[in-house]
This record gives sequence, structure tokens and C-alpha cells, in this order.
Amino acid sequence: MEAKVEVSDHQAVLRADGLSKSFGGLKAVQDVSFSVHAGEILAVIGPNGAGKTTLLNLLSGVYRPSTGRLHLLGRDMTRATMEERCHAGLGRAFQIVRPFGEMTVHENVTVGALFGKPGMRLPQARELAQSLLESTGLAAHADRPAHELTLLQDKRLEVARALATQPRLLLLDEVMAGLRPAEAQEAVALIRSVRRSGVSVLFIEHIMPVVRDLADRVVVMDQGQVMAEGTYREVTTNPLVVAAYLGTEPELGSGQPQSEQTGQVRA
Repeated sequence: MEAKVEVSDHQAVLRADGLSKSFGGLKAVQDVSFSVHAGEILAVIGPNGAGKTTLLNLLSGVYRPSTGRLHLLGRDMTRATMEERCHAGLGRAFQIVRPFGEMTVHENVTVGALFGKPGMRLPQARELAQSLLESTGLAAHADRPAHELTLLQDKRLEVARALATQPRLLLLDEVMAGLRPAEAQEAVALIRSVRRSGVSVLFIEHIMPVVRDLADRVVVMDQGQVMAEGTYREVTTNPLVVAAYLGTEPELGSGQPQSEQTGQVRA
């Protein structure tokens, strides 16, 4: 297993301070504060409706916060657009993959490269796309239309497109969803390789063995708030987390939350 990273606050790539988002009377995210550090993989978990995807939307610029501040690489990005955040070093891969189906795999990644950094020229974008296809295991499919890919290949393409924007921090929203166990392990290996390339990662996930294997730290959300933060062992033995989400104290190293096994809750 890859060694976890020890980090300190002065290395923060992203810092959220008191982020809140309300939709009418619904407080979807309430006073959320945390940091993501250089070289770190941070997991965000919690039950359905906990506010995890809303949080990612606040970080990536889909929503603007009702209150709070967001800093990326030391810059205040609270009011920045999605495009400005992307250009500043924030990438995102979505749970539901929507590639340009009639374009080739290589062309899909090239588009990401052209969008990610102002002044990127087409020859440079094509070269970067080819390099990313090789590192994500898609080089053999470069000339195939994207609609012909399998689900796992689609997930790899989504990550490659996000990496083509040359992020310093990559946001991943349940990229393991729908994958078989062997495919999920391939995705785990891919995310580890992303970290080795110098990109920090924040990911939402409900498969606890994946969280255990990948995360340096875990943030647990419930009802729009941060309930706990710490290592996998620390949060999965926290009585508040056990009561609100896990349902029973899990064996470290195996299994999913009891509520997930019964189909009642997803992180």
C-alpha cells in the first residue's frame, strides 16, 4: 500500500473558511472549514443529503457561497468563475461522464487542454493529450470515438480530460460509482498515480475500503456540516460518525457502512 502523506497547514493548496450555501430555507452547507494540502489525498464522506456534492459545487464555482471564503494557492477565489478557478489550478471530474461521443478519445482530451490554460496552442494541446492518454492507460484507444468506451475507460477519460487542464488540485465526485471491484482497484491505482504526478486530490466516495486505501485524511459531513475530521481509523472509530453514518463500528480494512449494506445510505 502506498504510504500516506504527512502535511502541514502552510502547505495548503485549498482552504475553505466557513463556507455556507442556502437554497431558500434549506441550509445545504453550513459553516464548513477545512484545507487540502500539497500532495494530499483528502476524502469527503457522509450520508445522502449531507451536502457533499453541494460542497464540491462551491469549490469548483458551480455555486457561489452564501457566506464564507475560499482560497486556492493563496488566492481568494470566493467570487471567481468556474473558468477562472480552472485557469488558477482547480480541476474536476464528474460522477456522470459526458464525453463528446462522436469525437475521438484523443480529441476529447485535447479540448480539455485547450480550455485549461490560456494561450495553449493546438500542437501543444495534442502533445499533452497524448501524454495523458499514455499515463491513464488510454493510448491504445486514442483514435476511437468516445462513445465506444467501456465504463471504466469512460472514467479514465474523465480523469484525463480534467488533468489536461493542468490542475494543482483535482476534485473527484464518486468516480468509483458503477465499477466492479477489480475495476475500482484500477481506479485506485490511477488516483495514486495522479498524486505522484504532483496533483493533490479531494474525492467524494461511499466505498469504505477505497477511502481506507486512498485517503491521507477524511472529512465526514452530516446535515451540511463537518462532523469529524482525521485519519480513516480516527473517523471510523468516532462515536458520532458511527451513530450517524456507519451504523456499526467497521472492521478496519474491510466492508462498507452497515447502512450502505442495507441500501439506506450512500456517502
